[in-house]
Amino acid sequence: MNKPYTAVRASLLKSASAVCAAAALTLAFGVQSAHAADASNGKVLADSHNCAACHGVNLNKPVSPDYPKLAGQHADYIFWALRQYQMGNGNVNFGRSNPIMQAQVQSLSERDLKDLAAYVESLKGDLVEKK
Repeated sequence: MNKPYTAVRASLLKSASAVCAAAALTLAFGVQSAHAADASNGKVLADSHNCAACHGVNLNKPVSPDYPKLAGQHADYIFWALRQYQMGNGNVNFGRSNPIMQAQVQSLSERDLKDLAAYVESLKGDLVEKK
């Protein structure tokens, strides 16, 4: 009398194991495709693109008052600002239209933009949040 119960139980356990394995694989591949921003790569990119030429030492002392201080700015803001320069095309409703910045970011991937943004956020700056 226990045999049918045992067979059903074994079948359910196999099904549960298969579902768990599938979920684990899905999670593993999902996590693998996610990218945690790499501030050290962002520094390499900032140096290679010579961001300090306009935004100054540690991206906190612009060479002109027309250029913003970047150090300490929120990463999500920097990412979207850089992304808008990439989209650019002079339409203020769609992107930002500074030809110098557009040229600087055209060759960067989305991952590069996130890395740059993480680096900028990691810098100590003079920016103050209003309370």
